[in-house]
Amino acid sequence: MNPPDALDFTPSTAAPPPSVSLAEALRFWLKLGFISFGGPAGQIALMHTELVERRRWISERRFLHALNFCMLLPGPEAQQLATYLGWLMHRTLGGVLAGVLFVLPSLFFISGLAWIYLCFGHLPFIAGLFFGIKPAVVAIVLHAAHRVGSRALRNPMLWAIALAAFAAVAVAQAPFPMVVAAAALVGLIGGRLWPRLFAFSGHAAHGAALVDDDAAPLPHTRFQAGHTVKVALVGAALWAGPMALLVALTGWHSAYAQMGWFFTKAALMTFGGAYAVLPYVYQGAVEHYGWITPSQMIDGLALGETTPGPLIMIVAFVGFIGGYVDGLFGPEARALAGALGAALATWFTFLPSFLFILLGGPLVESTHGNLKFTAPLTAITAAVVGVMLNLALFFAGHVLWPAGLATAPDWPALMITLIALLALFRWKSNVMKVIAASALGGLVMHLLWR
Repeated sequence: MNPPDALDFTPSTAAPPPSVSLAEALRFWLKLGFISFGGPAGQIALMHTELVERRRWISERRFLHALNFCMLLPGPEAQQLATYLGWLMHRTLGGVLAGVLFVLPSLFFISGLAWIYLCFGHLPFIAGLFFGIKPAVVAIVLHAAHRVGSRALRNPMLWAIALAAFAAVAVAQAPFPMVVAAAALVGLIGGRLWPRLFAFSGHAAHGAALVDDDAAPLPHTRFQAGHTVKVALVGAALWAGPMALLVALTGWHSAYAQMGWFFTKAALMTFGGAYAVLPYVYQGAVEHYGWITPSQMIDGLALGETTPGPLIMIVAFVGFIGGYVDGLFGPEARALAGALGAALATWFTFLPSFLFILLGGPLVESTHGNLKFTAPLTAITAAVVGVMLNLALFFAGHVLWPAGLATAPDWPALMITLIALLALFRWKSNVMKVIAASALGGLVMHLLWR
């Protein structure tokens, strides 16, 4: 039997804990950071399984309310959701630590793999593991889209919104902000004309939660002007201080100062997830600054897709390569220069996300249960399901038909995907076990037949 804080996927019927200590919550966020494969869809589904179904730290409605808000923001929605839930349960400190622990393992993974990539080239062992993990991630994203959709699409109206969003992105190539704005408008109008279709109709299917639907607002979740000003000033200092130090020590035109400025702008443009901002990162990092080559950018994307954490962590790969090549500390300490570049890219990319949550959280909590505000968010969630499905199919096309859809599929990758789907849908296997088994299978296939 698993210990109480183990990450499994068996819904519990026990009463919710009377309280959850900060230490217990931090253990969960750290473990989540190490196993959060599958991109935002998989990460959000994993948080839902653990926090709503099994542990019942938060109710279904409160979880979806927080998720809807995070979907509206620029930045990685899964990391923002972790920050929001951490803040909801354990104030500002809990939110900051939850967001940091969700990202920190990925930073170490990406930096370490970037160093191996630069120093040792194409390793058959690593390539084999990635060959198996990629199709497993396809299965995980498809499974997660099904899980989220089965909860969010409660009536034909929401199904129609999801299908329209899928068609808008897949066929019309509509930008994600336009899809979100259209869905919000539909929800705003539909909430007035057909309120029952946009009202949350769920119930405590998993039992009462620690932060339940009808729980009284906690003191720290109420809007306080003084606290808001304090958070804004601290956030501004956390951005301006490192930037001023970089400019003073290395100059405005140095790689590090330009990384800080560039990744700050990138953080404010990541509406629609990492894929929406990748063209901007590619244009800046490859074409404008020359920190990384086109082939290295593609390899970095593969690392981002097959390591835990947000896909936007490709910025850490770009920062590491750029810092390594720049060699600020001399040729004998290029790894240190690369690590500094990765850390700076991560810092300036994620800092705005923390500020969005800590500044906007109290306002969002005040709208809980107000249909005028929740109906647009409900419609946005439905639209996001369609966008998630499009992303899953886009990912599947690139992994299973790497030479194009007109060619034969990559049969070993397709076999791994089908087995992983069976494991997830039919056998209800643990995500980590699916990834581990797929990596092992991919390694064997790669070494024997590639």
